[in-house]
Amino acid sequence: MEHKHNKEIVPLAKALRKNMTSEEKHLWYDFLKDYPIKFTRQKVLGKYIVDFYCPKAKLVVEIDGTQHYDKDGIEYDAERTEFLKGYDITVIRMLNRDVNSNFNAVCKYYR
Repeated sequence: MEHKHNKEIVPLAKALRKNMTSEEKHLWYDFLKDYPIKFTRQKVLGKYIVDFYCPKAKLVVEIDGTQHYDKDGIEYDAERTEFLKGYDITVIRMLNRDVNSNFNAVCKYYR
């Protein structure tokens, strides 16, 4: 199994932290940042960078735009999810539109 931390892509993760999507910013600053169980954002896990990660719960939260629902996006996400399952990590996917239009329901999902 591949090592869980890949320092070669840390600079990219840092850049993604600085340039989060509006949906990622909304979920982070308005909910996850102060959540009682610690989450990190743009976390390197193997050869992947996940949107949000909670090590205590072994949980990844992905905020997905439309690119995740074409053939290539679906295949890439399936490969990535299988990799994370190898570390006993659960992946939850939320849609951008849900974060934008139904934020309270997205937050309730975590409570």
